[in-house]
Amino acid sequence: MNSGLIGIVIGAAVLLMLLMAAVKIVPEYERGVIFRLGRIIGAKGPGLFVIIPVVDRMIRVSLRTVTMDIPPQDVITKDNVTVRVNAVTYFNVVDPNRSVVAIEDHIKGTSQIAQTTLRSILGQVDLDELLIKRDEINQRLQRIIDEVTNPWGVKVTLVEVKDVELPEAMRRAMARQAEAERDRRAKVIHAKGEYEAAETLADAADRLEGHPAALHLRILSTMAEISAERNSTLIFPLPMEIFRLVDMLRRPQTPAGTEKTDAERLAMDKS
Repeated sequence: MNSGLIGIVIGAAVLLMLLMAAVKIVPEYERGVIFRLGRIIGAKGPGLFVIIPVVDRMIRVSLRTVTMDIPPQDVITKDNVTVRVNAVTYFNVVDPNRSVVAIEDHIKGTSQIAQTTLRSILGQVDLDELLIKRDEINQRLQRIIDEVTNPWGVKVTLVEVKDVELPEAMRRAMARQAEAERDRRAKVIHAKGEYEAAETLADAADRLEGHPAALHLRILSTMAEISAERNSTLIFPLPMEIFRLVDMLRRPQTPAGTEKTDAERLAMDKS
């Protein structure tokens, strides 16, 4: 009786093990790729399903997006500048069957192709393009990597260049370039301001010349501004005609017909 009981217990254990091996539960974000006697029969899931123990073998494949850092790469740009670049790529499995059959490890394969593509593409652009046209380079990287991984059932959704480390000498050179550019803009703006001020003053002089009364009003306004500062400065505005008249009166008057030329005066001085 004891041997019969032991046989029942063993049979129940074997049956339980077969049942556990046959019943599979796959969550929503995974699929189970089934191989029957070495031949793929498709992906099952999510939820509860049954396979044939010993005959069938299941490989779980995650469909969630994988965020993978691309290791820092030393890249020589098109203009022969050595930079150190690191990036990140986002991808997910869209065909579980191909991700298992077409490649041994789709995550490792995507990582390797991302590294080689990053070095290849960045070696074809100048440093200025790498720093300015970052979005275009990211889209180009994503398109090329996705074309390679598409036969594996892997979809690359995004590639982002995170950081570009420049040599210290290049950083100093770029700082000097930026400073020189700022100085150039400042000089141009100052020159434009001087030009506009000169044009405005010329227009104001033309208008004041045609309206003498406006000139006197401007003089009185200036005097009022100066007197408002409570200083001891006294201002006596005099027309320019008075100075011209005084200058004419100070010149020696000579009778008509008695003017001597410079040559005659020089001859008289020598005698």
